[in-house]
Amino acid sequence: MIALNNFSFDFGGRRLYNNANFHIKEGEKVALVGKNGTGKSTFLKVLTGEYSLTEGSYSKPKNLKIGFLNQDLSSINFEQSIYEVALSAFETAIQLKKELENLYEQLENNYSDELLITLNEKQMAFEAAGGNTMEQETKQMLSGLGFPESIQSRPYYTFSGGWRMRVLLTKLLLQKPDLLLLDEPTNHLDLPSLQWLEQYLINFPGAFILVSHDRYFLEKTTKRTVEIAFQKFHDYAGNYSFYLKEKEEREKIQQAAYENQQEFIKQQERFIERFKAKASKASQAQSKIKQLEKLERIQAVEKDHSTIKLKFHVKKPSGVDVLHLDLKEKSYNDLTLIKNSQISIRRGDKIGLIGANGLGKSTLLRILNEKEPFIGKLQYGHNVIPAFFAQHQLEVLNLKNTILEEFYDEVIEKGEAQVRSILGCFLFTGDDVEKKIQVLSGGEKARVALAKTLLSDANFLLLDEPTNHLDLSSIEILVQALQDYEGTYVVISHDRFFLERVTNKIWYIENQELKEYPGNFKEFNDYQTSKLINNSIQTNNKSSDSKSNKQIQVSTSNSDENKKIKNDIKKVERAINQLEMELENLKKQFENPDIVSDFKKVEKIQKEQTELELKLLENYEQLENLEKLIKS
Repeated sequence: MIALNNFSFDFGGRRLYNNANFHIKEGEKVALVGKNGTGKSTFLKVLTGEYSLTEGSYSKPKNLKIGFLNQDLSSINFEQSIYEVALSAFETAIQLKKELENLYEQLENNYSDELLITLNEKQMAFEAAGGNTMEQETKQMLSGLGFPESIQSRPYYTFSGGWRMRVLLTKLLLQKPDLLLLDEPTNHLDLPSLQWLEQYLINFPGAFILVSHDRYFLEKTTKRTVEIAFQKFHDYAGNYSFYLKEKEEREKIQQAAYENQQEFIKQQERFIERFKAKASKASQAQSKIKQLEKLERIQAVEKDHSTIKLKFHVKKPSGVDVLHLDLKEKSYNDLTLIKNSQISIRRGDKIGLIGANGLGKSTLLRILNEKEPFIGKLQYGHNVIPAFFAQHQLEVLNLKNTILEEFYDEVIEKGEAQVRSILGCFLFTGDDVEKKIQVLSGGEKARVALAKTLLSDANFLLLDEPTNHLDLSSIEILVQALQDYEGTYVVISHDRFFLERVTNKIWYIENQELKEYPGNFKEFNDYQTSKLINNSIQTNNKSSDSKSNKQIQVSTSNSDENKKIKNDIKKVERAINQLEMELENLKKQFENPDIVSDFKKVEKIQKEQTELELKLLENYEQLENLEKLIKS
């Protein structure tokens, strides 16, 4: 599909890639990984043609359709509704629709053969461009990414940056490109939308290159991993777990080769130093000097930040009972978020607060931090020292300080070396710590605020999306630190790999009530999946035989469930075959000159055709859902 050979690229006076190679074939699903600053996002812009190579070749088919999602797009503004913005993906079909409407107007006064032939050609082009199903597809995809139909008419500019990115992602997916370039597509997605996108990419027929800090998402959606390191592209024929295992083996071999080469260099240098001044050995010494100059040096294995142990100290332990919340009601204007909920936290609880955006998760965290009014009562236990982190609470930082000055108290108490080491875990190394807070990006400020929260010696942490703006290595460090943390915490996150490793309880909001699951995220997810599958089986079995009033009782036996699902699949497949036959017969009517010359008959057939195509689309979706169930 595309191939870049022996290419180099300089950016901002620095060489990012040197004599590297990269290729991708049709249908390949590639994870692009590497430490911050290695040029992952920049490479995606090279592929789009926004940046040109310094050296090397880049070949691709002329008609290759590339779709690119990047975080810069959120600054673009639109006056239209989010539905209209997403629908604009069907640019060709929309233009053809206008042309068809104009032709219909002309037909009212002119029934010429030439006009009818043009109408037929335009109609076929409209169908080929997805015109008959574009409205339905747009609504369904917006719904999948968290926009119910009730809000799809709202203007695009009224949404925040994160929600705007979802709309632009919807538009991009509706364009069905041959190659998708996705730069952190899971940023700003809640758990249901993230799972929807994950399933979409698993089934996506085209190729894509994915940059993401969400390890679980990478694991599920990609089958090949390419790492950018030392200005080269290192290829691994497997997903992220495979990459980690293979990389460890490669690094062992590389380190051994590096050490052997260093020993060889030392031996040669000793010979040169000893004999360069002796006439009898001078020519040999010069030969060895030239040999060393031509020697291609093996790089030492770069130290992985994830091997650093970050320890969060607790100044003093809290009492056994950390807090008790009796929440009668929390509302905004006429909207009730949470009501009739009682919940307690005990020392050592590691709670994951999960769910879709808009249900009140961040509001609840502010209530626990005593920063949000509500109807009810919140009571802290003995010796509880809370610390709160949220993305929007960056005003606690002093913009005039450098990063290191912001940690003045910690430097005095813990020493500058330890503070620098901890800042390194959060991607601030070397001279970075001398940067002023005011020049940092939003993500960099968030990392500084997170580091301050985790260095506060608190025994009760309230963390709202702490993994945002962290790379995979930094997330691993945070995981290790939270696993070893001796205090208590409540953390909001949509990162499933992170949640699986740092939680022992799960909170979720259902029907406006806060509920608790007494297990970790993996156990909760298995429980929810099982419940969802059983509900889906019941729903599909009821809808598949709408003419009968018989209610099918779903068996708890897996074999019985699979048998019934297979029967449902056969019914849907028969329905699809029937619809396709009807559609084919309908299209053949356009070959009849008598029909094509009759405007009213043409309009009637086109209406029937649209209805059949929508039914066909619905049946294909039902078939896809049933096939997913049979796999489980």
